[in-house]
Amino acid sequence: MQAVDYVVIVLYIFGIVGAGMVFASRMKSSKEMFSAGGQSPWWVSGLSGFMTMFSAGTFVVWGGIAYKYGVVAIFINLAYGVAAMLVGWFIAGQWRKLGVDSASEFLRLRFGASIVQFYTWFKGLVGLFTMGGAVYALSKIVCALIPLPAGHLLVDPATGHLSVAFASCALCVIVIIITFIGGLWAVLMTDVLQFVILTVSVVFVVPLIILKAGGFGSFLDKAPEGFLAPVAADFSWWFIIGWMIVNFCVIGAEWTFVQRYLCVPTVKDAKKSAYLFGVMYLVSPIIWMIPPMIFRVLNPNVDTEQAYILACQLVLPAGMMGLMVAAMASATASMATTRLNVFAGAFTTEVYHRKINQGASEKQLVFIGRLVTVILGCIVISGALLIPKYGYTSFIIDINTLLYGPMLMPTIWGLFSRKIGLKAVWGTVLIGFVAAYVIKFGLSLSRDGFLTETAMLRPLVEWIAANSRIVDLTSGLVVPFFILLFLEIFEKHEHPGWSRIMDTKKKFEELPPVKSSALPGKMVVICLTMLAVVMGALSIINREQFGVLITLTIVLLAIAGTMYGFIRRADRIAQ
Repeated sequence: MQAVDYVVIVLYIFGIVGAGMVFASRMKSSKEMFSAGGQSPWWVSGLSGFMTMFSAGTFVVWGGIAYKYGVVAIFINLAYGVAAMLVGWFIAGQWRKLGVDSASEFLRLRFGASIVQFYTWFKGLVGLFTMGGAVYALSKIVCALIPLPAGHLLVDPATGHLSVAFASCALCVIVIIITFIGGLWAVLMTDVLQFVILTVSVVFVVPLIILKAGGFGSFLDKAPEGFLAPVAADFSWWFIIGWMIVNFCVIGAEWTFVQRYLCVPTVKDAKKSAYLFGVMYLVSPIIWMIPPMIFRVLNPNVDTEQAYILACQLVLPAGMMGLMVAAMASATASMATTRLNVFAGAFTTEVYHRKINQGASEKQLVFIGRLVTVILGCIVISGALLIPKYGYTSFIIDINTLLYGPMLMPTIWGLFSRKIGLKAVWGTVLIGFVAAYVIKFGLSLSRDGFLTETAMLRPLVEWIAANSRIVDLTSGLVVPFFILLFLEIFEKHEHPGWSRIMDTKKKFEELPPVKSSALPGKMVVICLTMLAVVMGALSIINREQFGVLITLTIVLLAIAGTMYGFIRRADRIAQ
């Protein structure tokens, strides 16, 4: 990268942190800090949900699969879109109807305090540790672009580039600052901003790299055999269907996504936010995955995890490359800030407020929330440093396929079932975890599992080795589903938690309606306008790339103007 790219990155980071500070004055209560007071516009919530699923891991994991295998990466990502549409149809509105402020509050009312404590500690620590993997992914991308001289304090001697460990720690600090200052409002606003920047940047990359490859027809002629097939290697149709079901559970019950349905004013808004999330994932993967696929025919011998950013570096002009890297950083920061905010809220309300200081004031809760944010941020840092030793891509897929089903399926089931109770949740989680452990570490040939030498199990071990992805998904989905189905059929009585949830729902229905806030949209308009000014200035300095940079300037101004028009119109209607 050139000097101007670093300037753009620094300005972008300071701009994001500064924008987050605007929301600091709103943090007068825990509800404002952790659920935006229920005033988030539906489109802000929907785009935030989309970007919560999105991170630099998208570029590293799925970009690497697109570079290696081709179109299959698009179909895997389309599964997110189908899952989100189903969540909008069946689940998102159901969450908002309940009148709770968080998923942890629902679990406490529906099942009891013990499962909330377990989920808070286990999901919080494991989820944030996993988030460190996305930070590592971004750091690896950024460091590939920053060579340093030998002997430099921050150089990695093995690569001659900026140290990934240092970059990971620096990014985590930025994530903690954003969440610490602005709470959920800052998270929502930054999500929308970097969605716009990333989308615009990638839309520019696509035609530029197609031209670099000699046209789309030339790419098709040079593409490896099977590169355009919808399935490849162990990413079969069964895997894609299973991946869709797993992510239906994730998008429908993972606390970070549930918060998106609870921070909007109405049930209709909650559904619309999930639908927007789904539509974006049904359209955008086609655009996102083209650059690494075409880069494969231009340079087939690079590190798959770095293929995406190298494709962008090949065609983007100075300044715009810095903006792309900054937006990737913001995307990962968005995912991390979201999870930090949700679990800081869970620890603050469910551990500190309920177990330690029940008489805490709102001011004390906000202070503790910020302190917990810093502490949990250290968990993210540890994940960024340790997950690479396991293998980032394998870790992310294993966590999703093996653990999310047992953890999240009981929550979704409990939204609709009057019968299941605490025993059903504990049974599903524990049996599901044991099944996952036995399959992954007992029957796995690649890990020298402790059951692989048992003669009578040898055929099963070999079958699992040949169908590892399908087996992981099956154990993570089928086992918890049949446990819950069995308990649903044979349980004869309504669980007391159901009446508690119905009481909460009735109280919510009696509350006056809340209006959504226009502040996040206005902040995005201001930030986009400032970015347009920076890109316009760069077009004057970099005359060789004047056409691309001035076009980007015009596009950013057009988006900002359109958003401002919608906000003004909404304000007039509200009045």
